[in-house]
Amino acid sequence: MRYFLFAALLLIQFSISAQKTALIAKSLIDGTGKVISNPVVIIDSNKIFLITTKENTPKDAKIIDLGNYTLLPGLIDMHVHPNLTTGDYQVDFLKGSSATKALLGLKNVQDLLAAGWTTLRVAGDGDVGYANMEIRNAINKGLFAGPHIYGAAHYISATGGGGDINFFSYEQKVIPDGLIVDGPDEMRKAVRTEIKYGSDWIKLLVTGAMMTAGDNPNNVHFSIEEMKAAVEEAARRNVPVMAHAHAAEGIKLAVKAGVRTIEHGSFIDEEAMDLMIQHGTYLIPTMMVRVYFGQPTNDNIVLSKAVEIAKRTNEQVYQNMKLAFKKGVKFGLGTDDIGWPAVYSAKEFEEYLKLGMTPMQAILCATKKNAEILKKDKEIGSIEAGKLADIIAVKGDPLKDISELQKVKFVMIGGKIIKSE
Repeated sequence: MRYFLFAALLLIQFSISAQKTALIAKSLIDGTGKVISNPVVIIDSNKIFLITTKENTPKDAKIIDLGNYTLLPGLIDMHVHPNLTTGDYQVDFLKGSSATKALLGLKNVQDLLAAGWTTLRVAGDGDVGYANMEIRNAINKGLFAGPHIYGAAHYISATGGGGDINFFSYEQKVIPDGLIVDGPDEMRKAVRTEIKYGSDWIKLLVTGAMMTAGDNPNNVHFSIEEMKAAVEEAARRNVPVMAHAHAAEGIKLAVKAGVRTIEHGSFIDEEAMDLMIQHGTYLIPTMMVRVYFGQPTNDNIVLSKAVEIAKRTNEQVYQNMKLAFKKGVKFGLGTDDIGWPAVYSAKEFEEYLKLGMTPMQAILCATKKNAEILKKDKEIGSIEAGKLADIIAVKGDPLKDISELQKVKFVMIGGKIIKSE
């Protein structure tokens, strides 16, 4: 009875408010785990007003009938690098100014939006400036169409770590794309600087990386004291921390320090899994970048380190992720997009099915779960009344064929149509 009274009040409000938009489709995967047949999503300005039926659609509503299509919440990618390239990014970032990176990054995030990714979290980027934060600010001001953007401008690295430049002689003075810190005091300074210039996440390179020269992903680069300093300093500003960590020991230290997400987690062991479950830490495994590196045709000489590691370790990494999911580690979804074609990112869903997830569970990772990680679940992540009208549509049923998410035909963000095929 209360539901019907509430619905009646909402419908009464239609008669005294501005024209609404009615989005009609065959089915709706709402981002909470439910599938609704023959939905009508009523949109008022930039928000979802009501989910109803054709019979209850206001007569003066603007109709957008998508026929047999399936509606879903806009997808959220928790790990992107808009300013990177799939080539030798450690050299490429030195060739372009921060302004050039802003133009490159804007194109990349707009392509991702058109592919259905309405929210992105930047996990540090290949720029000595703050181009990705400027892209976000310009989009928020309405200067350009683009996705919602959160994240970190830079990755914070130890000297000689994945964010440093380790292949020049000591006489050469270049500015690394990472912020280089050693010791708790320098860490606090770096965190404060990141926040000062717009980062709403902090990214730590706790272990070595796959793509960078001169470091080993099995090594732990930061001490527990340095990590705790980062988490404590960020917490003063209500800013969460993400930790790039491949090695199991690095994962454990980062979880104990209080990070919100572990990125990659390649060589996680059961002790680290149990710690993550105990602390409620999320795992963003970024499987697609491993697929990219592991392609038999990938003979890119500048990526030889990453290609060799991927080919040698991918089988074990998949077994680790299967066990982590089975044990109950909380998963989000991020692709580690390094500048590949935007349609490539949705292949991440296929990899999640290989880890033992159902299509619905994989979709929830990229919608509801990711919104929770961002602490934006009151605004995005599901199609519910009061949330932003970030909605996509595909022609088929992704619960039967998850590859449909690689062929997004309709994109709306904040009630504005960005793409409609």
